[in-house]
Amino acid sequence: MSQTYQEAIENSNIVSKTDINGIITFVNDEFCKISGYKYEELIGSNHNIVRHPDIPKSNFTLLWDTILNKKPYKATVKNLTKDGKTVYLNTTITPILDENDKIKEFIAIRYDVTEEVELKKRLEKKEIELEELNKDLENRVFYKTKELKELNKTLEHRVKEEIIKNEEKQKLLFLQSRMASLGQMLGNIAHQWRQPLTELNLTLFNMKKFFNTNEKEKLDELYIESKNLISSMSSTIDDFSNFFNPQKDKKSFEIKKAVDEAILILKKVIKDINLNIDVPLNYQVLGVLNELTQVIINLIQNSKDAFILNHTDKKIIQIKLSEEKFLGKKYAKLEIIDNAGGISKDNLDKIFDPYFTTKHKSQGTGLGLFMSKMIIEKSLEGELIHKNFENGSNFTIFIPLNN
Repeated sequence: MSQTYQEAIENSNIVSKTDINGIITFVNDEFCKISGYKYEELIGSNHNIVRHPDIPKSNFTLLWDTILNKKPYKATVKNLTKDGKTVYLNTTITPILDENDKIKEFIAIRYDVTEEVELKKRLEKKEIELEELNKDLENRVFYKTKELKELNKTLEHRVKEEIIKNEEKQKLLFLQSRMASLGQMLGNIAHQWRQPLTELNLTLFNMKKFFNTNEKEKLDELYIESKNLISSMSSTIDDFSNFFNPQKDKKSFEIKKAVDEAILILKKVIKDINLNIDVPLNYQVLGVLNELTQVIINLIQNSKDAFILNHTDKKIIQIKLSEEKFLGKKYAKLEIIDNAGGISKDNLDKIFDPYFTTKHKSQGTGLGLFMSKMIIEKSLEGELIHKNFENGSNFTIFIPLNN
């Protein structure tokens, strides 16, 4: 080996030489640095001075068998430094032969791979940890899945129970709303009958007065008047009976008809209110006519009560019907607008809640607007909204047209 090659190898690698018995005869500066020993401490010492105690004897048996057979030995060797640190060296030990082909010494060339080996060990440790974590995760997922399945079974049962309870509550609310509406209707009947009964009583008195006279024409006139009054009262009963007729089959009907029926039922109650009605024909929707009539009655009744509560002098209710389009679908837009002062900001978010009312207990149950919204949304598949408008309220009903 030329001097230049020898210097290049010694400067870039960890080099040592031993005799045939493993006694160190040469080490370069890199060997001293990596081992922590001084040159003087190494020369003449057995090479096992840097041997790590963890290395099994079988490794050294293989090493010696290989190099004594004049073959190079290659391995990553674990060594121990003077201060007790572990280093890993990629090592190649080559037998050097004399002219008689006999081994005269061994040369070992090494380079430090401690960082790579430690990194590999850390990665292997992480892989083991991840594998353990994965196993633990699989077990946890298994048990959690099992728990969720059990929970799902009980949840299904609980959901069914809650649905049944909710349905019962809805039935009760509808019944209470119907009873409240019935109370209102009875009040309206009483109001509508009071005047004709008074007139009928007066007519009968007059009939008695003229009975013993010769004024037959006057008697016939009073008789016809009495018949008309009784017919009118009978018609009132028919109107209210039709309103409570439980038609549950959905049919196509004119919104104008629902408005007209509501006005007819309430005509005596709202006679001091100025009604501005702009409700044209040809706005047909699918649903139950009486239910929409009930909603309109409830909204007008609310306006009437608000007029009384706020002592409104000039009472005005506008009822307007028009058409609007949303996402390519046509809707009937029915607006009921009053000048009764509107709803306070504190109550705006609560008006459609069940049992919420600003009236005295004797005047309302707090179910009217709740049930009105339910009818519009569930039965007519529409929407009921409210906003304060100028000096009053604007209740707007949107219902899909069924033209």
